[in-house]
Amino acid sequence: MANSTRLRIFAYLAIAAMLAAGILFAPGEARAAGGGDDDDAPTSEYSLARKALDDGDYEVAIVKLARLLEENPEDADVLNLLGYGYRKVGEFDLARGYYLQALATEPKHRGANEYIGELYLETGQLDKAEERLAVLDDDCWLGCEEYTDLKELIEEYKAEKGIQ
Repeated sequence: MANSTRLRIFAYLAIAAMLAAGILFAPGEARAAGGGDDDDAPTSEYSLARKALDDGDYEVAIVKLARLLEENPEDADVLNLLGYGYRKVGEFDLARGYYLQALATEPKHRGANEYIGELYLETGQLDKAEERLAVLDDDCWLGCEEYTDLKELIEEYKAEKGIQ
């Protein structure tokens, strides 16, 4: 058996053991792709911003996220969500800037890669969206929601445009 195959099997077993032990994804330990909920502080500014985004109240979310960004200007999750909020209100240039800042801080940020890919589709840049999908494909070797979501959107985009 090749060393790379053994390493991959070992990695799968280690991840399975951590999942079974509840270590890998313990509550409050990691943020989800688009940022995450702060389970320990349900009324935190971050949680309120996430709720505003979920409720479609993008302007409120943008204000709250901008305040958070002042406290920590390199928070990739906040940068990503600011990009999301601005994209949802049609401010594509601002959105792109925040996504790129998030990726400069954390190049493999799954949420930022997915969301900037969506922005590229919304602005007719299929090639750039496919580049983001490739980044997610490299990072999500066990599969991830961000890859699946962006792949589906790219397939829908291609179908709508008659692209193979």
